[in-house]
Amino acid sequence: MSNPSTAHPALPLDFAAVREAVDTHLADYLDHKARTASDHHMPGEIVDTLRRFVLAGGKRLRPLLCVCGWYAAGGSGDTTTIVEVAASLEMFHAFALIHDDVMDRSATRRGHPTVHQTFTRQLRAGRTRTAAERLGIGAAILTGDLALTWSDELLHTAGLPAERLAALLPLVDAMRAEVMYGQYLDLVSTGDLAGGVDVPLKVIRYKTAKYTCEQPLRIGATLAGAAPRVLDALSAYALPLGEAFQLRDDLLGVFGAPDQTGKSRLDDLREGKHTVLVALALQHADHGQRETLRCLFGNPTLDETGAERIRGVLAATGARTRVEDMIRTRHAQACHALQLTPLPGPATLALRRIADAATVRIS
Repeated sequence: MSNPSTAHPALPLDFAAVREAVDTHLADYLDHKARTASDHHMPGEIVDTLRRFVLAGGKRLRPLLCVCGWYAAGGSGDTTTIVEVAASLEMFHAFALIHDDVMDRSATRRGHPTVHQTFTRQLRAGRTRTAAERLGIGAAILTGDLALTWSDELLHTAGLPAERLAALLPLVDAMRAEVMYGQYLDLVSTGDLAGGVDVPLKVIRYKTAKYTCEQPLRIGATLAGAAPRVLDALSAYALPLGEAFQLRDDLLGVFGAPDQTGKSRLDDLREGKHTVLVALALQHADHGQRETLRCLFGNPTLDETGAERIRGVLAATGARTRVEDMIRTRHAQACHALQLTPLPGPATLALRRIADAATVRIS
């Protein structure tokens, strides 16, 4: 891999260059793992499947924020190490997505079959459908575990000085624990139509706001030796942004176009995801609307006709509009936080661009 500081001199503003540098490092790393598997006569299909999944697309938001955090804290010069640390975050995200798709029984991700579906098809020959599905799920769990292991390896082989690695590890450990807590809360609240918005907002805080936005920014900033005031400013920006990002994701999961989002807009409704959107609808629904939700929401055989009835309730109760208002409020909070603590101009501009893109996106 070429030195990114030479090949990509405008990393703080050139998001495409950040993604390219991270993807190049991940591709090189996974190519090396594939060769190692072949040399030792290990099953190469697990590496091949992981490689296709990792490089099949994605926003690379966590690596982008990690690099932005580095620049925000005054990082400069050779960007090789920060790109490698950012790549380790994307590998960890691959682990989280693979396991999330298993738990949600999702069929597609980024416009392609999910990893467990891919393995189910690969292992179908000579087996019953049930047996192939069971093996596919098991193989996907192992693939996710491998991505988790390799995310750790990517971090520890990034050439960090011992004191910098020691400073980063508590943040990485916290990020990993937070997303597990958030995922657990998401699981146990699925299908539960009781209560208000407190639980789904707590899920958003841990599963998205802290994991997707806050910790990647703080990890990058810590690598550059950030002062406490810079870390505080980045948290003040990241937490409302992360909430806005997930609120938009919840809307896209129900109202988005599958050819743009890369996933079905029936999955969350069939699973009975207890989102802020649904909680608000229940709060403001009349008896008939509430009965529609209770009858259709969480039905694993829900079809598009039933889904349209649910969408009608989400709109008629004002839930969709209220979520849009929440997104706008949090976007404003994130942008305001950038005004309170001066950061290097390119970093501030990049963070504003990310805030805009994360909250008005269609995929």
